Amino acid sequence: MIQQESRVEVADNTGAKIAYVIRVLGRSTARGRHTRPTATIGDRVVCSIKKSLPGSELKTGTIVKGVVVRTNYPVRRADGSYVRFDRNAIVLIDDTGNPRGTRIFGAVARELREQNYMKIVSLASEVV
Repeated sequence: MIQQESRVEVADNTGAKIAYVIRVLGRSTARGRHTRPTATIGDRVVCSIKKSLPGSELKTGTIVKGVVVRTNYPVRRADGSYVRFDRNAIVLIDDTGNPRGTRIFGAVARELREQNYMKIVSLASEVV
């Protein structure tokens, strides 16, 4: 479960390493539930870059959009199984939903295929 003010790692080769979640897009807080909207796999978030490689096009403090590809919180699948990862991670995307980087590091969840992020799924080294 990723929420506002969470720090996540960036799983692509744009040069950004650590991002800080500013806002979760497309979610609301239902009455009586969490006080902050939470993001799971396949949700879009607005982030600020906190740590980046020197010489990269994304400098520290840049505001970007990303899609969540891994969460530490378990996600339940339709067959009753759960999938969870060791860290929270996002892939940076542009306004059309295509990834900004050309490579994606680590495994991504199968739920991205249902959210129509096929370019991210095809670039990933492993789909879990």
